[in-house]
Amino acid sequence: MKICFVLNDIENESCGTSVMLMTMAHSRGHEVYAMGVGDFNFHHDAPISINSTQIPKNTKTKSPKKFLEALQSSKARKKKITAKTLDVLFIRNNPTEEDSGREWAEQAGVAFGRMMQQQGVLVLNDAYALSNAFIDKLYFEELPAEIKPDSLITRNKEDILKFWEKNNKKIVLKPLEGSGGQNVFLVDENEKNINQIIETISQQGYVIAQEFLPAVKDGDVRIILMNGRVMVKDGKQAIIRRVSGEGEFRSNFALGATADSSDLTPEMQRIVDLTAPKLIRDGLFFVGLDVVKDKLIEINVLSPGGMEHFKDIGLPEFSDTVIEAIERKVEYKNLYGHQFTNREIACME
Repeated sequence: MKICFVLNDIENESCGTSVMLMTMAHSRGHEVYAMGVGDFNFHHDAPISINSTQIPKNTKTKSPKKFLEALQSSKARKKKITAKTLDVLFIRNNPTEEDSGREWAEQAGVAFGRMMQQQGVLVLNDAYALSNAFIDKLYFEELPAEIKPDSLITRNKEDILKFWEKNNKKIVLKPLEGSGGQNVFLVDENEKNINQIIETISQQGYVIAQEFLPAVKDGDVRIILMNGRVMVKDGKQAIIRRVSGEGEFRSNFALGATADSSDLTPEMQRIVDLTAPKLIRDGLFFVGLDVVKDKLIEINVLSPGGMEHFKDIGLPEFSDTVIEAIERKVEYKNLYGHQFTNREIACME
């Protein structure tokens, strides 16, 4: 198959989940292309084209690190391809990681992804679903209240202060749009700068005030779902506990969290069971759930990652599991033509 991965920017891509998946697809003999969100081209009387980057097909890459080196090297091949030549567009850019001055790039991947979907390319995750879930923390609020912490989304300082009082003066404040644990604050009764914190986050947009979960001291658990189910290989589940560093309540690898193993508890399975129907209906093929004990604290639909840390806790290589699933979807699409929508194929087993 011919598959193109949409990244924020090839030059600055790090060796994470996206590169692992590209490496595996390449090793299985597929034509693998990479692109940044600024590499789409549109003309009204022609299919969308892409200024893609590709490592030579005969290149032997023994690891994702070597694949990335080849992709970012001067030997990488630049090629303009059209939507009609592609089987799959895998949208993997993370809009919340765009730097100032690149605001144009935040929605470009999803917007052009919708257009390519209209031109017959299989787009994962479904581009229309990504549009609806673009602010994933707001999409999160559509899930059943049973599995979520109490929360408030507002830009009104007085409402936030009332919520703080209601929750025994201990809450978490974070921006509605953001990732990587940036500008996330634990605000308790000893916090003297609560007004300043609210104002700082409000400058970025809406604020999420969320009840504090004491169990967060043990870190959180990232669960990778594929087709609405916990991803499994060789009897092992794609689950990883992220343990916060000393004196830090945020459990992000980017902030120094370490990886540990975790079982799928009945409470976690309940969260998966209640989340999956919506994900499947919406065509969200590859999703990350962040869980603290019996509560879902975040859902990652735009660019879920963390697979690069699986090896640290003895989990198997899952990238082949993902690519095999995509291969099956391409087969379904070729066999059934237009009998199924992109959204339906996206979550077929």
